[in-house]
Amino acid sequence: MSPELEQKLALLSSHRTVLGYLLVARGSHPSIIRHSGVVFEGEQGKRYAAVVAKIVESVQSGLDEVRRDDSVPASGDDSDEVKFLRIRTKRHELMISPGRSYSLVDVSDAKLHADERYLLAVLHDPAAFS
Repeated sequence: MSPELEQKLALLSSHRTVLGYLLVARGSHPSIIRHSGVVFEGEQGKRYAAVVAKIVESVQSGLDEVRRDDSVPASGDDSDEVKFLRIRTKRHELMISPGRSYSLVDVSDAKLHADERYLLAVLHDPAAFS
């Protein structure tokens, strides 16, 4: 991993609202490359990794399906890749920045992108802002 990515992950995990992050290798069997936070340890972390991968895949499939619709004007590029997802529930917020090989889930900086080989997911508690 690049020193720049290491620095960004350290900064991310030090944020007071971050409950943890996952850096997940993408592919047919998503695997955790690195994690921070108790919420992502053990089997729970594996479940989060699998679910985040499914979410990204599902959203991308939906975009691909819409793109195939003839009523959508062509842009010269047949793909419309997911760049950032933000999911907020009553208790948590999950931010995901998918790359080709990995996804990054981010807490506060949508411009924080990592290596395209991984998926990073960050879980934080919005109530901690108050």
